[in-house]
Order: sequence, then C-alpha cells, then structure tokens
Amino acid sequence: MKKLFLFVCLLCLTQNTFAQDDLLNELQQTAEPQPKQIAIAAFKGLQICNMQSTKLAAKGEWYFVVSHRFGNLKEGTNNFFGLDNAYTKIGGLYGATNWLTISASRHTYNKLYEFSSKIKLANQEVDGFPITVVVYNSMEINSELKKEDFPAIQFNDRLAFTTQLLVSRKLNERISLELNGIYVHKNLYDEEIKESSNEFLVAAGGRCKLSKRLSVNMEYAARTNPVKFSPYDNPLALGLDIETGGHVFQMLFATSQPMNDVGYYTNGSGSWTDRTKGLYFGFNMYRVF
Repeated sequence: MKKLFLFVCLLCLTQNTFAQDDLLNELQQTAEPQPKQIAIAAFKGLQICNMQSTKLAAKGEWYFVVSHRFGNLKEGTNNFFGLDNAYTKIGGLYGATNWLTISASRHTYNKLYEFSSKIKLANQEVDGFPITVVVYNSMEINSELKKEDFPAIQFNDRLAFTTQLLVSRKLNERISLELNGIYVHKNLYDEEIKESSNEFLVAAGGRCKLSKRLSVNMEYAARTNPVKFSPYDNPLALGLDIETGGHVFQMLFATSQPMNDVGYYTNGSGSWTDRTKGLYFGFNMYRVF
C-alpha cells in the first residue's frame, strides 16, 4: 500500500512539473515581442497623378516607365484634341533597398534628363506609428538650351532641383491621404515675370479605391510665395488608376503638360476654371520586372 501511495505521489509531482513547464513556456512566448505589422498599399502607383506618392519599389524590382501628356484640349480638332503635340517621358526605376528607390528619365519637354531618389524614413504601422514618411529629391538637366543661342550659358544654368517631404496615411481599406512640402530651386528662371529662383509649395493628394483594381485619385499644390500676374497656375489633377497584373496604368487630366517635377509645380499653364487656358490629358504606365 505504501508503494502504491508513493507511486501516485510521484506521478502527481511529475505531472505538476510538466504543467509548470508548459505554463512557463506560454509566459515566455507571450513575453516575446511580436513583429510590427506595416500598413501596406496606401497607394498602388508610384505617383498619385503627377505628384509622387509614398510608395517605393521593393528591393531588386525594376520598373519601366512610359508617360504621355497630350496637347491642350481646348484646341479641339485643330490639334486633334492634343494628340498632335504630346510630351513623352521614358525612364526606369530601381529598388536599391526596400527604403531606397532611384530613377532616371528623359523628357521631350526641354529635352530634359531627370534623376531622382526616394528614401523611406518611416512606415505606417497598424497599431503603432500613424504615418508613412518619405523624402524625395530630383535633379534636372535642360539639354535644349543651345550655346549658339545663349553664348554665356554654363552647365550650372541648365540645372533645377526639388526636395519634397511626403507624409501619407492609409485611413482605411478604401481611402488614403498624403501631404507634401515641396521646395523647388531653378538656376535659370524668368526674371521678366519676377519669378524667384526658389519656390515653396504645400500639396495634398488622395486615393479612393473603387474596386479591387480601380481607384480615383486627386492632387493639388499651392505656392506659398506666388508671383503676381504669373501666366502659371497652381497644379490640380484628377486621375484613375487601373491595376492589371504586372503594371499600373494611370489616366489623368491636369493643368500642367510638363511631367518633370519642376515643370509640373511651377510651369503649369492650364486651368480647370478658365476655359481659355484649357486642360491636358495624359497617362502614366509602370511595368514592373
């Protein structure tokens, strides 16, 4: 009887030890920090319309970019609703890391070469940091200016730059918003209209998802130091994103025909309210490899 009693006690002690070990393991697993969940796909395109979004290429991804901005729609059949005098942009982007995207492109507007970098500083988290923060920089080289037309021109005169701080938040599965602070510097600018070599703009953009593959986008940028009697208006664009497998196709109407950052923000000649200025239709196509 004593042996049976000792055996039962030993069995209970063993089970109790195993139970304590299981409880300790559960506590240890609970104490381990869980990985942060990142809010993804605030924007499907690398641009909202013309304005840069906070989306970057993933590490190792290559993007081929083709964009068109057709001529002024107000001309009607005289230029076949803009098809006769389109601007074209061809370029590429590369995801050097998950937080750095670099790009290069060629524009028919002013025969520009444009180089840029997009750097992600912070990600929006599902239950943590509330916004995504990105810094975007671009440099442009105007190759259209000829030495025979401008004998005193130097290489430095051909350059223009932008620095932009992009801050976005995905509010829910359908709606995302973005605020941008934009600095534009031109080494060559129009003194006749009292244009400044430095301009500062505040911009806002957003995306509303209509379906799994469709979204409507809108953006607007306002100068903080506007030039009086300037022929250029603040840029305003409305677009539609169409996601088709390996690429995103964006159609848009905008007040600016130039697609380069400097030209878009400071040399847009169209208007949504003034019919005499007209609008420009165009598209962006990104193909990922």
